[in-house]
Amino acid sequence: MNYNLIIQSNSVATQLLKQLAKLSGASEIQAITQQAFRLPGANPARQAEVERLCEQSGLDYAFVPDARKMSDFGLVVMDMDSTLITIECIDEIADMIGVKPEVAHITEAAMRGEIDFAESLTRRVALLKGLDESALQRVYDERLQLSPGAEKMLAALQSHGIKTLLVSGGFTFFTERLKLRLGLDAAIANTLEIVDGKLTGRVLGAILDAEGKATQLRRLRDQLGLAAHQVVAMGDGANDLKMMAAAGVSIAYHAKPVVRAQATHALNFVGLDGAIALLRS
Repeated sequence: MNYNLIIQSNSVATQLLKQLAKLSGASEIQAITQQAFRLPGANPARQAEVERLCEQSGLDYAFVPDARKMSDFGLVVMDMDSTLITIECIDEIADMIGVKPEVAHITEAAMRGEIDFAESLTRRVALLKGLDESALQRVYDERLQLSPGAEKMLAALQSHGIKTLLVSGGFTFFTERLKLRLGLDAAIANTLEIVDGKLTGRVLGAILDAEGKATQLRRLRDQLGLAAHQVVAMGDGANDLKMMAAAGVSIAYHAKPVVRAQATHALNFVGLDGAIALLRS
């Protein structure tokens, strides 16, 4: 199999591209966009050396099969918090009631894989008890922002007929709004219990955890009649690892080290639109 080395950054020096071409054994340098470059004929056996230079220089890299094209894929499954959007919604909700540091501490530990996700979510949601439900709308209106390049990536996927699933350990209040806003095909998350306009500090039903995310990926994959190699999964935390393992291609987006280490590709510096160059080589 032949490979292209894909190099991406907001600014890539020509000299660095020449170094990488020589280091990887690539035959030439081709510009994809002003931020993305293709180096055909690269040797994946040189990955360690390429990785060191790219990390030192703030570049994203990926060895991509040269025959890969976007039409090879039929489904992209995305995490929400800190992947499709820039924030952790539960941390921002907690800020409305003055408990953000406590909640954020648990969030970080869960994302690193140090605490079971279901336990961590139960503990965090309990801290929100008594908060007025209007705080959720405030977070959506005032704090929720799409990650850079999100809309460009989604437009490219949708133009190729690729289905999109937003699957989150967060909350349906946000995923349903994003589904409508962005034209996503499906969105699945946890539901906060609200009684008399106040959060009760509980989640309704079973918690959607790492295994639940993977199950939802497989369910929609099978509904669409796709094979595993036709599915892409994107995430940033330990709770995404099982669904990423169930996909043919996984992309770690500005992710924790444990996630980067297990993903097919990682985007550490560019926006979500960096996925486009990874999926069509």
